Formats: sequence, structure tokens, C-alpha cells
Amino acid sequence: MFLSVFDIFKVGVGPSSSHTVGPMVAAARFLQSLRDGTDRIPGSGTLARLGCSLHGSLAFTGKGHATDRAVLLGLAGFEPETFEANAADVTETEIRKSGKISPPSLGTLDFRPARDIVFDYGPPLDGHANGMILSAYDAGGNLYMRETYFSVGGGFILTAKEMAEHDDGLEIPVGVPYPFAHAGEMLSMARKSGKSIAQMKRANELVHIQAQDFDNRLARIWTVMETCINRGLQTGGTLPGGLNMRRRARTMHEALLAERGRNLVAPHTVNDWISTYAIAVNEENAAGGQVVTAPTNGAAGVLPATIRYYLDHVPGASRARIPDFLLTAAAIGGMIKNNASISGAEVGCQGEVGSASAMAAAGFCAVMGGTPEQVENAAEIALEHHLGMTCDPVKGLVQAPCIERNGLGAIKAISAASLSLRGDGQHLISLDTCIETMRQTGLDMNSNYKETSQGGLAVNVPEC
Repeated sequence: MFLSVFDIFKVGVGPSSSHTVGPMVAAARFLQSLRDGTDRIPGSGTLARLGCSLHGSLAFTGKGHATDRAVLLGLAGFEPETFEANAADVTETEIRKSGKISPPSLGTLDFRPARDIVFDYGPPLDGHANGMILSAYDAGGNLYMRETYFSVGGGFILTAKEMAEHDDGLEIPVGVPYPFAHAGEMLSMARKSGKSIAQMKRANELVHIQAQDFDNRLARIWTVMETCINRGLQTGGTLPGGLNMRRRARTMHEALLAERGRNLVAPHTVNDWISTYAIAVNEENAAGGQVVTAPTNGAAGVLPATIRYYLDHVPGASRARIPDFLLTAAAIGGMIKNNASISGAEVGCQGEVGSASAMAAAGFCAVMGGTPEQVENAAEIALEHHLGMTCDPVKGLVQAPCIERNGLGAIKAISAASLSLRGDGQHLISLDTCIETMRQTGLDMNSNYKETSQGGLAVNVPEC
């Protein structure tokens, strides 16, 4: 299976790619199955009611991640790519008040969220920690159709059947000129072809899409990222969810602007700029705004912050290099997803912020003139120094410690790229070894530290 740059970078809605975007996508797929009617239970009557049960991490942290709202809106016909916040608010209010839902082309059906969205706190479903079952019933209460979905990170959704078919955890790119599934293969192909990682990735993409369409779509990815940064830098107030966390990006940015030009500003202040860009994105994500999964919502600030640092603080930086940055980063992200995981519910935050940092390090190294070997080294350094990081969101919200982690992930990415550029690309631990180590670490990690909010900071920070 070929993972496109548009699979790694998807326009979505906060606060979580696995707990918000994924369930909304699953609901859209279920609606299409209902329209197709091919999986309808024989002998069932007229479609009359919809229901959903959430399992594993989707249950334990679903309320904090607005999973129930994502399911409701997904079943009403909303999709992440075209999500419109004001229309969603009106629709949600109407559904909760009336107990009725009107999916496109399916008529008006019974749907009472308090009854029909069940948080099942028992053992997770076999297959993945993020499981959900969508059901439809006829007027007599008989089962009309049912499907099990798994939200496997980054907004990716698999049915139970698809999950079983991909259980080997490895997807081999096929039908493309540079079918690398591992970093070692990628470097070998780069040496033989004389092409950069971005050039090989672009050649693979153009097998499936026309060049102009591809360039337009890739440009939109950065436009949405940049818009998200700017929106976060301009917005104050308090984040929703009950932790009463104040948004900091705007005040931090104002202070940094005021300090510009002063002779006594310390060099390390540049780290504050990097963190501010990342925090701006993740505050927008926490508030339910439009973000780009990179590769997840919880880690959405790392890569945009690194690009913004490149554009605003690196002499000679060019916006024309942004496609190379994104393509290189997507190549790394695809290998991590194929050979390990980008899901916090599966491997902890090493799979989210760690993966994002590796991707950003690779992209930054590439636009700074790094060789493919140096790019691979940069990604390995960044990922290696996130190994073992747990996912322990306080109150199940993508706020603490998630927002600040993005700032530090971006700083690590830039440091990793800089360190790799000081060498020749030769190093002891390969990126492939590091990715496999992350996978093994995730398997060994206690479930309390995998986005369940049952361990770590989530249980040691008193609720106010």
C-alpha cells in the first residue's frame, strides 16, 4: 500500500486525530455503507436508529477528546476536511434537543446521544486500543447493520477486517518508482538514483496524481498550517475542558516582538520563538480549531513550528523549499507508521511527538542542504531521544503536558538536524533500528501510559 503525503498530512479538526478525526471519518464510512446497503442484515426492516459504543482509549479519554461529539457530527454528515464550526454547533444543539439526526440521503433517524453513544470502560476490543462499534437498527429494534472500526492514529481508520489483513504491521509501497519501506532501502535508492528523498517521494506521488493538482494540494497543507499558527498567535482566553488553562501563545509572541532589536536578548531566546509557534498550533487544536495532522493532532505543532522557524529566523530561507520539507517529512512519517506506530494509544507519546520531531528534523535537515544520509541521521537522533515517552493527558485533554511537548519536540528537531549537519551522515544507530525499538518499547509499555489517563501526570495532577 502506498502512503501519500496527503495521508500523513490531513486537514482536520481538534483536539485529536485518533479520538476526534478518526471517529468522524469512521462515521462517514458507516453512513456510506448504509447508503450502499450491501452489508445490511437480511430480514431487517426499515432503517430507524443509529448507535455507537466506544472502547479502550476511545472510552477512557473520549470525553476529554470530544469523541462523542465527533461521532455525533460524523453521523450527521460532517467530515474533517470540510468541517465548519458554526454549522456544527447548530447541528449538535438540534440533535441533542430533538433526539433526531438526519444523515445525508438517509432520512431522519432516532439518535439520542446520551443513550446511543456508550462509553464502554471494559477491556479494549481485540485489534487495537482505539476501537468503536457503529450500529444501525430498524423500527422494531432489530439490528440493521453493524461495523467495527479502529482509529489507528493520525486520522487513519480500519475496519476489523482491514485490521486483520494488515496485522503484519508492514505495508509495502507498490506501483511507484522508488518503493522504499525502510530507511535503508530509501538511502540505497537515493545513492543509485542520485535523487534527494523529496525528489523520490514526489516521483512516487505523481504516479497517482497530476503534477499541478499535487502542487496545489501540497501548497494548501502549508497554508492551513500557517493560518493555524497565525490564528493561535492572535487568540487569547481560556481553553475549554475544565482545566482552565490560559492560552499563552499570544502574550508570549507579543513579548518576543517587544524584545526584538535589544542588544541584551540572550541567544537561547530563539527557543522561545520556536515554542511559541508550536504552542499557537496546539492551543488551536485544544480549542477544536482546524489543524493539519502532522502526523497526529496531538503533535500537530512540531512540524509547522519548525518550518516557521526556518522561514523567519534562518538567513537565506526560501518558501520555495517548503514542498521539499513536507515531502521529506512525509517519507519519514510513512516509514514510522508502516513499521511501528504514530498512535499514542498504541505506543505512547513517542509515537506522536517523537514521530513528529523525527519528521521535522528530516525536513529541516533537507532544506538546510543535508544529504539523504544526514537527513536519515537527523530523523534518527530526534526519534531516539523521545523513546519511552508516555501519553498521560491530564483529564483526558490534549492540553497538559501535550501543548508544551510540541514546543520541546520542535526544539529537539532543529537540534537534531543541526547535529547531523555537523557530521557526514555516518552514525551507529540506524533510523530503522530506532523505529523498531520504538515499536518494541510500545509493546512493553503499561497501558496506563497509552492515552488512557490512568497513569503518570494524569493521576498525579489534582483536579481543581
